[in-house]
Amino acid sequence: MRAPAERPRWESEGADWPHREASRFVTASGLSWHIQEMGEDGAPTVLLLHGTGAATHSWRGLMPLLATRFRVIAPDLPGHGFTDPLPAARLSLPGMASALGDLLDSLHLRPNLVVGHSAGAALLVRLCLDGRIAPDLLVALNGALTPFPGLASVLFPSMARLLFLNPVTPKLFAWTADRPAVERLIRGTGSRLDPQGLDLYRRLFRTPGHVAGALGMMANWDLATLDRAIPRLATPTLLVVGSEDKAISPDTAFALKKRLPHARVELLRGLGHLAHEEAPEKVAAVIFGAMDLAVERNVGVTTPVNNL
Repeated sequence: MRAPAERPRWESEGADWPHREASRFVTASGLSWHIQEMGEDGAPTVLLLHGTGAATHSWRGLMPLLATRFRVIAPDLPGHGFTDPLPAARLSLPGMASALGDLLDSLHLRPNLVVGHSAGAALLVRLCLDGRIAPDLLVALNGALTPFPGLASVLFPSMARLLFLNPVTPKLFAWTADRPAVERLIRGTGSRLDPQGLDLYRRLFRTPGHVAGALGMMANWDLATLDRAIPRLATPTLLVVGSEDKAISPDTAFALKKRLPHARVELLRGLGHLAHEEAPEKVAAVIFGAMDLAVERNVGVTTPVNNL
């Protein structure tokens, strides 16, 4: 059995974590979870799920904006940031979704709105399909909801699996994660982040445990099964895509829309895979508008969300 890789430490890597005052740790599904909460009790609830390799810092700009109208909950996914990793046997997409469902149950949380970035959107779809959540609206920000095209659908998970099984890989990656390397990685997604954003990713990538969590997630990601099930998704869905996304082609969202009976696409020009970090105000405005529309359709009136 491989020894656990060194995890990010709350006392050091998290010492000046964005919105640290909104953080707390809870136990659910056998894990210690780092979560952040903002907004007023009694307001409509939003669940935010970040993507592979990120953590709650990914919402540092968007979360306070959403908290003006919602109660917002954002966890670090298992093996990411300051949340414990899942055992290897539970690292599948359904396994991780099940653990998240247990977390929501422990928090007595029934979100009205769910927002997921990249792989976080896939987890939300799985939770909806499994009946663990029933939100009024699902927002996928550059969602990783379909398999990679062609041979990549086989090669990418296989490569991640080989890297994950090699205990040296996370350490090697962590040793080479200096600021220029992280900046190249982020630019490869089509996004441009400020110095703080780059530093936060560098801080996480320099800890082997976080790298191992991201590799383990990719190694066990079965998007083909999700792709076959996704036409059953009855939840109203907004597919938000950045025109400059180099990680997931914007074309996949338009193709997916044709297969989902309750979906529409919102294209954000000039933004990349991390659009919500580049332009949180623009993304917040899109979410507010979409949620207001969902409420109108559900209740048959034009009452804005913040007056519910």
